Amino acid sequence: MSDRKQRIDAMFRATTCDTAEAVGPAVDAREPAAAPAATDPRWQAVLARDRAFDGRFVYAVRTTGIYCRPSCPSRHAKPANVVFHPTCEAAAKAGFRPCLRCKPDGAGLAELHAAVIADICRFIEAAEEAPQLDELARKAGMSPFHFHRLFKSITGVTPRAYASAWRAERVRSELIRPGASVTSAIYGAGFNSNGRFYETSNEVLGMKPTDYRAGGTNTEIHFAIGECSLGAILVARSERGVCAILLGDNPDALARDLQDRFPQARLIGGDAAFESLVAKVVGFVEAPALGLDLPLDVRGTAFQQRVWQALRDIPAGETASYSDIARRIGAPKSVRAVAQACAANTIAVAIPCHRVVRNDGALSGYRWGVERKRALIDKESAA
Repeated sequence: MSDRKQRIDAMFRATTCDTAEAVGPAVDAREPAAAPAATDPRWQAVLARDRAFDGRFVYAVRTTGIYCRPSCPSRHAKPANVVFHPTCEAAAKAGFRPCLRCKPDGAGLAELHAAVIADICRFIEAAEEAPQLDELARKAGMSPFHFHRLFKSITGVTPRAYASAWRAERVRSELIRPGASVTSAIYGAGFNSNGRFYETSNEVLGMKPTDYRAGGTNTEIHFAIGECSLGAILVARSERGVCAILLGDNPDALARDLQDRFPQARLIGGDAAFESLVAKVVGFVEAPALGLDLPLDVRGTAFQQRVWQALRDIPAGETASYSDIARRIGAPKSVRAVAQACAANTIAVAIPCHRVVRNDGALSGYRWGVERKRALIDKESAA
């Protein structure tokens, strides 16, 4: 949220008396207001046509008898003729009728767009093969360019990436279904050839399809548990790179967590060489200025991987809000999805989800405890 929006929002919350209420009964609602609209913080949202305030209030114009949503594109009225109402019902009760241009009593444009994209997502999920962009745009009733931009702004990924992520999820679900073969899982997920799937299977599954179906059988994962100022720390590495860094109070609980993630994998206790990797991670926790550059085995959806890469781009000693990350990955409306991606991260400190805070700078939840999050931020700030 920008500084301007934050100021308006704070002033809006501080407004304890609605202008329409200040002027008395509904029959008098079109009389001059006790407080001019120009001094009301909501007027700034109207001048900015800020969609963020749609649904929070409406404004009415006495000279026309019309009420509008804050983002209405119509020409602005004189502030002296404007009165605010908390809801459409309040404005109608005061004798105003809805604007035919912005339709404040109907679904907002953002809601309509979200509904269209949700329908397109269900269409992609039900398709035998990934639909082409032109087909999706026609179904949405938009041009390909506008549809592509809108889809990415709402979901955080392109239509193609969404389709790929959905097929990957279907493959994973099919592979663990009793009696399913690898071939049937590939074709059942919408891949039209084995070759196209095997080109990306390592990124999708992190291992061979047959090994994934067997719960990680034939996959070796080396791990070791150490101690740091934050408590116990477990570091695990597959042949591709570090696949888990877990924090906690109980070393046994961390080992069980790793086993639950890879139930059939061969878990191998770290040797002397591996212990040095753990020491490197612990050293970074204690002295962030040392930096941490490790090969990572990152497993997640296309959207999650974009979020996690954005987290790795946050310099040590700095923080960013969930809204900041959403904007950086080109999906400003996907703040909640960004928070979920942060929560799904299993590689602590190397993918620094602890550097993400709320818009007001306050600490939010952290997979390994808010106190550890505070300690990490403090250490990095002091480095």
